[in-house]
Amino acid sequence: PFDSHRDEPAIWLFSGGTTGPPKAVVQPHRSFVNTTERYGQGILGIRSDDVTIAVPKLFFGYATGSNVLFPFSVGASCVLFPERCTPDTLFSHIARHRPTILVNVPTMIQQMLAHADASSQDVSSLRLATSAGEALPPELHERWMRTFGVELLDGLGTAEMWHIFISNRPGDVVPGTLGRVVPGFDVTLCDAEDREVEDGEIGTLWVRGESRAIGYWLQMDDTNRAFRGEWYVSGDMLRRNADGTFTYCGRADDMLKVGGRWLSPAELENCLMTHAAVREVAVVGAQNADGLVKPCAFVVSPLPSPALAKELQELAKSRLEPYKYPREVIFVDVLPRTHLGKVDRARLAKMRR
Repeated sequence: PFDSHRDEPAIWLFSGGTTGPPKAVVQPHRSFVNTTERYGQGILGIRSDDVTIAVPKLFFGYATGSNVLFPFSVGASCVLFPERCTPDTLFSHIARHRPTILVNVPTMIQQMLAHADASSQDVSSLRLATSAGEALPPELHERWMRTFGVELLDGLGTAEMWHIFISNRPGDVVPGTLGRVVPGFDVTLCDAEDREVEDGEIGTLWVRGESRAIGYWLQMDDTNRAFRGEWYVSGDMLRRNADGTFTYCGRADDMLKVGGRWLSPAELENCLMTHAAVREVAVVGAQNADGLVKPCAFVVSPLPSPALAKELQELAKSRLEPYKYPREVIFVDVLPRTHLGKVDRARLAKMRR
């Protein structure tokens, strides 16, 4: 066998590319062992009689870990299928292979719930499901529990940290939050001057742990900005709550300055998702006639109409601070997505222009 060291490069894992071209993240061998032990075994409690199945394909690190490395580490089984994942495909494979762990993403969660026969599908083999890749609105979590009754663990991971490092736990789920820090990782939130913020304030995510990447391949400037000593400085904006859980507030590039105050797109999106006629929503900044940036909501709904747009604006006004309501509501058939299935906000902003 070829000799290798735990700190030597093992793979290039490409970042999501939501704010620019994807970057090749150089991950060492040690990252696989660390997240398998810390999250796969420590949080999910994966065991030899488990069968995993994943919505994302294996080029997504979330799936590579959860649907290959984790089960292989304990002698469990995984379901792999070549066809594009749709609700019908997924329900069929669940019925046939009887998996116990479903590796899911919010987009597919929404599509599964929108399926005409969702409530009659047999998912009784599942003992838990995970969600990552983008924000999971609490309304979507509640609908999932009402329909399927399978415990759903939302969490946050990045290509730069290989896998999930903040997560809800079995038996300890707080809907609308990412849960708590996975043991073995350290997380802090900082302001623009790199000073730690207080609980309840929004800050930039700093995280360290054994699965931190070496850097970006042939992108030294980006590497120096993001990798500082033992820490990886993410572009994600989070809020730490009093109970130790974290709430996702969006990417730093997505945050909007409206009337001199910050607006988290995720907060407005979660609010609009509570309306029964909304299937998906994404909020971006758009300039008005005076050149000022205001929130614009792109909405997927089976019942698009001016009346619904007005209802959504009034809903936001009633539940959030007045300046946060969407000045425009634009109905679309689908939200554009990146190669990893995340909402492509840059394309939405261009569509608005």
